Amino acid sequence: MKDTIYIGWKRPQEGWIKLNSDDACKDLGHISGCGGIFYNANGKWIKGYTKKIGACDALHAEMWGLYLGIEMAWREHFDHLIVESDSKILIDMISDKFKFNENIPILVQRIRKLLRMD
Repeated sequence: MKDTIYIGWKRPQEGWIKLNSDDACKDLGHISGCGGIFYNANGKWIKGYTKKIGACDALHAEMWGLYLGIEMAWREHFDHLIVESDSKILIDMISDKFKFNENIPILVQRIRKLLRMD
C-alpha cells in the first residue's frame, strides 16, 4: 500500500517560522552539500544557510541539513518552528517511526536532542 503525499508550500501561521531544508549530491555522492531557508508568516525570507559536506550519500546530507537548521533555529530563539523536508525516511527517523536494525545515527540523536531542548 502506498501513501499519497501532496506536495506544495504553505506559509506558516502567524507567530511561526518555517524551515525548509534540503540536500544536494553530485558524482554519486562524492560531492555533497546541504542548506535551508527560514520563512516567516508572510512568506518572507528570514535567514538561510549552506554547507559543503564532502563525500556522503543523500540521506546523510539530508541529516546534516536538518541538524544545522534546527541548531540555527535554537540559537536564534525560533520557539515556534515548523520543519519541512522532502525526506520521509529522515522525518520518520526523527519522530521515532523508523525501526533501526543497528545504532541510531549520531546526527539523528543530535536532532532529537535539539528538539527536546527549551
